[in-house]
Amino acid sequence: MQGILIIAPNWIGDAVMTQPLLASLKALYPNSKIDVLASTWVAPIYRACSEVNEVIEAKFEHKQLQWGLRKNLAKQLQAKNYQACFVLPNSLKSALIPWLANIPFRIGYRGEFRIGLINLSLDNPSKLNRPPMVKHYQALLQLLDDESNPAIGLTPILNVSLPAKESVERKLQDAHIPMGPLYVICPGAEYGPSKRWPSDYFAKLASSLIDQDSSNQVILLGSKSDEAIAQEILSQADHAKNIHNWCGSTSLDEAIALIGKSKAVISNDSGLMHIAAALKVPQVAIFGSSDPAHTPPLSNKAQVIWLNMPCSPCHKRECPLGHLKCLKDILPEQVLATLNTL
Repeated sequence: MQGILIIAPNWIGDAVMTQPLLASLKALYPNSKIDVLASTWVAPIYRACSEVNEVIEAKFEHKQLQWGLRKNLAKQLQAKNYQACFVLPNSLKSALIPWLANIPFRIGYRGEFRIGLINLSLDNPSKLNRPPMVKHYQALLQLLDDESNPAIGLTPILNVSLPAKESVERKLQDAHIPMGPLYVICPGAEYGPSKRWPSDYFAKLASSLIDQDSSNQVILLGSKSDEAIAQEILSQADHAKNIHNWCGSTSLDEAIALIGKSKAVISNDSGLMHIAAALKVPQVAIFGSSDPAHTPPLSNKAQVIWLNMPCSPCHKRECPLGHLKCLKDILPEQVLATLNTL
């Protein structure tokens, strides 16, 4: 198997969860070249994967077919003569490119009228019996090699690129952030409010970290959409000069590098949580409406806080009962105590 193409998922956390599949493919086919077709949003994850030969970026738009773009990409990819393609998203449109590119083995889960577009497939597990995402992706290996061991390499591993590391060092110098213990707080979660710990709790936690040691620095990290939450945290926190809002001001490559040099990360269940786990950085992960059995941070340096209330996991974007107790009952003191055990 000389050439393998991966059609990447569209969420950062899901992309991190695919790295063990790449590692297993490289172990099975050590002479293969593994390329990844990814949206601009998740491409940095694959630049941090040592198994990847080339990351092919595409400006895919959410819920858009972009037929012309997909035809052009298929024409470019056909010239590379891939033998197999793993189509990791479940959508019909994600299966179009490898079909148009005439890749012989097109591997994925059944769904959204993809019969024919996918020619080696597994049934999607039911929502009531979903395996962890790493195992979900890893299971596709059996379609190429039924003797492969899906239990091998179930922990994602990412690497920090040197250019991203140097860029973050410059940013820290330009912002005049003193050298000292660096904590990263990731207050956002793209899915919705039911996965976000309250901003005043994050503010109290950040203040407590600086009370413990005045040399501690806290960086609030996230996308542009998290900027308002970060500003709320800043406005409610003590010791604001030690707290820095970098939401929306870093690339994902830089965010990976910043997390990699931090002392610890505190986050909601989010893509940045999975990045911290894959970098083996000590972390506390706060879960609300989602299920840590399905999407846990896969690291022995991670501690999950989840109350396992009767109403959770509800998997809703907003609390259907209106009280958000699954997050509000996790107090800053508990998170700080957990953090200190790391």
